[in-house]
Amino acid sequence: MRRPTRRRHTIGVLAGAVLLTLAGVGAPAAARQPGPACSDRPATTAALHYLTGTHRLAGAAIEVSGPGCGRWAAASGWADLRTGRPMPVDERIRIGSSTKAFTATVVLQLVAEGQLVLDAPIERYLPGRVRGNGYDGRRITVRDLLRHTSGLPDHVDALDWDRVDRWRYRHFAPAELIAMALGQPRPATSWHYSTTNYVLAGLIVEQVTGRDISVQITRRIIGPLGLRDTYWPGDSVRIRGPHPRGYALIGAERRSDITQRRRDVTEFNMSYGGAGGALVSTLADQNRFFAALLGGQLLDPVRLAEMTHTVPTDPDRLWPDARYGLGIISTPLAGCGGALYWGHGGTTPGFRTLGGVTADGRRAQLVVNDEPASYESWQALSTTLHTALCESR
Repeated sequence: MRRPTRRRHTIGVLAGAVLLTLAGVGAPAAARQPGPACSDRPATTAALHYLTGTHRLAGAAIEVSGPGCGRWAAASGWADLRTGRPMPVDERIRIGSSTKAFTATVVLQLVAEGQLVLDAPIERYLPGRVRGNGYDGRRITVRDLLRHTSGLPDHVDALDWDRVDRWRYRHFAPAELIAMALGQPRPATSWHYSTTNYVLAGLIVEQVTGRDISVQITRRIIGPLGLRDTYWPGDSVRIRGPHPRGYALIGAERRSDITQRRRDVTEFNMSYGGAGGALVSTLADQNRFFAALLGGQLLDPVRLAEMTHTVPTDPDRLWPDARYGLGIISTPLAGCGGALYWGHGGTTPGFRTLGGVTADGRRAQLVVNDEPASYESWQALSTTLHTALCESR
């Protein structure tokens, strides 16, 4: 969700082999339910150590599951730097922009029910809401919002990230976020990743159903799939139940010791992300959601085909070779014969997530509870996910 620059905040695809340096930053916790084709996944385990060792991220965890192998999970590093508690594999985390896949699913369900028209202008549902500074809701469709071709800026870019403590506990109303976006210059590219698009999509859902997007996501997705650890936090700044602490880098340009410039930012009011980034979940729930979504449990074939019809993206706002559908991303897997995975990723203060599902049913979700300090560390996140989805295929 927070994407000021590619150098510091984009997850890149790193092609080719990576030398994995195993640093002693805590032994990985691992758990699996064996199947006939399971292994201990040494390359994936090594990649987790690479994140917490060479790249010195606080903690990293991954869950992998798929046909014939059951569930396998591992972690490296620390959930809490103050107490030294090891990183868990099964606790709640903020999933950031993966929330967009939930919101897009609800919109497409409403399209299937005849309550929404995907190619209708958003002016039909939100009259006068997007006007001024060259922006016009009469020329933007619902589809444009979901695939980021609306031409709207991202309100997240307008937030003061250098003074995050001034606003991280406060509530942002959707109208305020939209106004922040419309006050910015028009993006230079036709495809522009913007959480504001999903704030608007959430308001459209509320307009046509009379219920908040959080209620619709809970009723239509979380409940039916039994996602017991996934919930909408509202204005609560705390994560309910067991969870790792989340860390962000402060004053990186002035200090050389990474351990001295980490800040615990676990507490955060996620109303600034709203329908584009608010949800709390777990690795297991995310795997269950994306498997159900791509497996046709949440959308009929026509709507799923709409969702997975993709357009090229701007690598400076996402990552190389990614294509965006309607709330979902396709990415070629490096190292497994050009296969694709479908999913999303999320960036919030304190947590970075990445994951998805392949055509053969393999799925993986990765989280780090820290802010990568370099573009290379972002690349290492992507490499870890690719390793997990390709190992022992």
